[in-house]
Amino acid sequence: MNFDVICFDCDSTLSKIEGIDELAGRVGLGEEMARLTDAAMNGEVLLEEVYEKRLSLIRPDLDSINWLADLYIEQIVGGVQEVFATLTASGKELHIISGGIRQAILPLARCLGVSERRVHAVDIYFNKDGSYRDYNQESPLARSGGKAEICRQLLTSQGSLVMIGDGKTDMEAKQAGAVVIGFGGVVDRAVVREQADFYCAEPSLVSILAHIL
Repeated sequence: MNFDVICFDCDSTLSKIEGIDELAGRVGLGEEMARLTDAAMNGEVLLEEVYEKRLSLIRPDLDSINWLADLYIEQIVGGVQEVFATLTASGKELHIISGGIRQAILPLARCLGVSERRVHAVDIYFNKDGSYRDYNQESPLARSGGKAEICRQLLTSQGSLVMIGDGKTDMEAKQAGAVVIGFGGVVDRAVVREQADFYCAEPSLVSILAHIL
């Protein structure tokens, strides 16, 4: 198929890490947070049931967000730069849609040539001393169905959209009329294998190109 708009999840899709779990590990809450994240990504609990809980426990400060931004780039999935270069050269409109923290994802997006206005993620807010204050509780990406909302906004009546991701929240894009490619190169989830229109289990993201060009 030939798509006008191509959207990517970030965690375990563009980068090998789950950002919130890495932040949790820094404050000694790694195992507990990893269980919550996995439950949400497998569709066992609603995202909004764990989102606020995770951030209120971790309380990530500005320094930890900058550290995470570097880690996203350091742990980039194989083939990502090639995929973005190929799609950009083909004139595709590229977006990142993530339930992760927007400030941590923006530097990775810049590396891939994606403008800030095409990065859809959850902003967090800091106090003047850089300590954690809150997150954007109005963001659709902090709740279930949020990715479908963003895809709906991006889809035009003539356009076609594909969403690439590793979790149950990415499968929700189908509600907006998007085609979904499940990427299991980092984490292989049964629910994604079952629900995705196409599924790629290879460790390199290059494997998705066969389905979108």
